[in-house]
Amino acid sequence: MDSYIVALFLALSSLTTAVLGEKGTSKARSCSDIRQFYSGKGFTLEGVPQTEISGEHLRICPQGYTCCTSDMEDNLATLSRREMEGLLKEAGRALHTSLAGQYKAFDGYFLELLNQSSTSLHEMMMSTWGTLYSQNAPLFSDLYTDLRHYYRGSNINLEEVLNEFWARLMERVFHHANKQYNIGEDYLECVSKQMDTLRPFGDTPREMKLKVTRTFVASRSFVQGLMTSGEVVRRVSQVQLSQECMRAMMKMTYCPHCRGMASARPCANYCANVMKGCLANQADLNSEWRHLADTLIQVANRFEGPTGVDVVVLSLPFRISEAMYTMMDNIENINSKLFQKCGDLRTGGSSGTGAEEEVKRARITVEDSLGPSSSTLSVLVSDVIVRLRNMQPYWVTLPTVLCSDRIATGTGAEDKCWNGMSRARYLPEVMGDGLASQINNPEVEMDITKPDMVIRQQIMQLKIMTHRLKNALNGNDVDFQDTSDDGSGSGSGMCADELCSRGPRRDTPIATQPKHYPNPPEDGRAVKASAHCTLPSLSPVLLLALLTMLLLRR
Repeated sequence: MDSYIVALFLALSSLTTAVLGEKGTSKARSCSDIRQFYSGKGFTLEGVPQTEISGEHLRICPQGYTCCTSDMEDNLATLSRREMEGLLKEAGRALHTSLAGQYKAFDGYFLELLNQSSTSLHEMMMSTWGTLYSQNAPLFSDLYTDLRHYYRGSNINLEEVLNEFWARLMERVFHHANKQYNIGEDYLECVSKQMDTLRPFGDTPREMKLKVTRTFVASRSFVQGLMTSGEVVRRVSQVQLSQECMRAMMKMTYCPHCRGMASARPCANYCANVMKGCLANQADLNSEWRHLADTLIQVANRFEGPTGVDVVVLSLPFRISEAMYTMMDNIENINSKLFQKCGDLRTGGSSGTGAEEEVKRARITVEDSLGPSSSTLSVLVSDVIVRLRNMQPYWVTLPTVLCSDRIATGTGAEDKCWNGMSRARYLPEVMGDGLASQINNPEVEMDITKPDMVIRQQIMQLKIMTHRLKNALNGNDVDFQDTSDDGSGSGSGMCADELCSRGPRRDTPIATQPKHYPNPPEDGRAVKASAHCTLPSLSPVLLLALLTMLLLRR
């Protein structure tokens, strides 16, 4: 009997030793380190233990002896989520700033090209065409205004704008070359209707329409793609982390402090699983994000060369003047055909047009002195391609980036890092990327049937933008709608000034209704919800009480 009682007391003594501390001592450790740490985070020390207490009250951290109360655990959990969200915003801000810088560089360069082209046209036309230009200057300035509107995202039909310009220009040149006749508005309208039949400007209108349309469609789609990319980053970086993620972040980041292991850093694979779980929805952006970046690179590669952006825009004055010269050079033949179609004209206008001298000046001046694309454009294209390629893996490498300043380092650190319970090797395998891969994540409990809807909306925006860019690659016009109020992050956000408020002038056709592109459906896939069962467990104190009762009854 005595030996049996001694054995029970020895067993009880062993259990008590295990409960009281990792070092096998009944002396409670001081909480001075975590008190200093906790105070440094801005929390009050009221209620913070001076020495370790039993941890059965903890809901996130391991329930051994601890220096953390329930309130401390809650405060540190909230802090861990706030800090994590801050890191996400900081990483997103860096990428958003980079994309915004690329947008600003291209946007500024393109608008400067338009300004140079407009100035060049005015100077050249004044010196070569004299009164023909000065009396009809609004026709040319309105063309550039419409081009700016289109580039800025207005729903203008660019082909109709160009067709209207050439029709009005044909009327003006015909009227100027035949000042000796009385020519009414109805007759001029008949003249413009013969545009396609007579082709008074040669092949220039057709060639210019093809090049200008391709250039402007690609340019505005490209800068809009950069803006949409940056807006997606901004919106996704502001998505709040889930409660499950907050618990996992607390367990990884601050539970070591509660356990008196402040110097223990998370194991690399442990951190990876926590981050992959927390950022599972963000990783699902990867596929469409890469597609958009690839398509932007394809568009950027089209900006240089003999049909590049700067060559097309800066050659507009020469092409227009060349077309006017072609018509004036063949005015007698054109007049003959127009008189047959629209009727004879009666004399009574002013005498002596001076058209012959204008044609001579134009013949000498019109020349395409433009060479290959400028070095500025080459630098811009090279820079943006490098940045777009670098950003492609952003969403799937984000967990690694965020873990880089938290993982254990040094030789043999795998056995000394914090694995969520103690200083030891982390054994579970690392999960894959994306929501569907987190069904068995041991660190973050996920319901893979409930994706984050904000992020799903941004995935759809990436798909829509890629679709528009692919249309632009084929030279097809695209329409941008201002959807800034619906949380989509795309639309004509480039209308930053009064340009977009200008209504159609008399000579400008009313813009066609915007096209509505159907949203590509999400790829459907069967998913399986995760289920976790937690078995009830007895606390060390309760177990100790039961053994004591057995001993007393004995």
